[in-house]
Amino acid sequence: MTRFSRSRHALMIMGLVFLLFLPLFADQFWLTQIATRALLWGIIAISLSFLASYLGVVSFAQMTLAGIAGYTIAYFGPNTVENVGVLLPWPVTVILALLFATLAGALLGLICRRSTGIYAIMITLAIGMTFFFLTRQNYSLLNGWNGFAGLDAPIIAGIDISAPVPFYFLVLAVALFASLLIEGFIKSPLGLVIQAVRDNPERVMSVGIPSPPAIITAYAVSGLIAGMGGVLLVWYYGRISSFSVGLDPILDVLIIAVIGGLRKPSGAFVGALIFVLIDVFAIDLISQDRFNTVIGLVLLLIMIMSPQGLSGMAGKMLHFFDQKQVRS
Repeated sequence: MTRFSRSRHALMIMGLVFLLFLPLFADQFWLTQIATRALLWGIIAISLSFLASYLGVVSFAQMTLAGIAGYTIAYFGPNTVENVGVLLPWPVTVILALLFATLAGALLGLICRRSTGIYAIMITLAIGMTFFFLTRQNYSLLNGWNGFAGLDAPIIAGIDISAPVPFYFLVLAVALFASLLIEGFIKSPLGLVIQAVRDNPERVMSVGIPSPPAIITAYAVSGLIAGMGGVLLVWYYGRISSFSVGLDPILDVLIIAVIGGLRKPSGAFVGALIFVLIDVFAIDLISQDRFNTVIGLVLLLIMIMSPQGLSGMAGKMLHFFDQKQVRS
């Protein structure tokens, strides 16, 4: 292991220890409105960074996949809408939500299996906007414009998961699981095939390995991760509607991934933290109405200073200090 790798792993361990002990010294505002929310959006954004990093595809449909899981929780769980939904036990509902999100991701991969670059972006954006209008206009299943409310997290073994501290640890556990899932998947034989498809699909085909199954699997994994984020996001806000899957949240996920580093999945959580901090405190800096201006300027500044995002910038700094220590 190189000095750079050791430094990177040391920082990651320190960050994890900090997050584990955060509830001991953070008040409810910082724990719920900042840390938990940043981890939530980071889970969805990491599903996008995963595709961008290891398949070379930017998907605008990750919020759609999260929304599919969220609407499943709303339809099959307790809600405040009369005569819409079928109440099932919460474990069954969660399993269905993740299953539907994963299958939707696989279907998305099937549609986009031969598309890259701007073509993949346009196809996934079109799918995302189609789902948005479907949720807005369908009342029999999705309750149209108003959506669903009263979507609280369950009580497990006498523990109210919706309470700030238990919910924070649940979100942290899911974020860690998503990161480890990606880390393990990319080192598997199938993960190596996906990276080979990204680098040279013609050579992969020439050695007799069909690329479509690998591409579809990558999209399915991203759907599973986005689905986990979608379930938690519904429990966090307690509601879901067409506004939850519209163009604004679609772009928010992309902005978070780009700020953190589109080619560095772990950077999604850093990007989410910056995004949430600006969103929460923009009203104190200038005006909440100017949030898009502020986040746009931050994004532009980061792209000028480091096209690889904040994670790329941090990697360069670590490498620089390592090299400096070696010379000394």
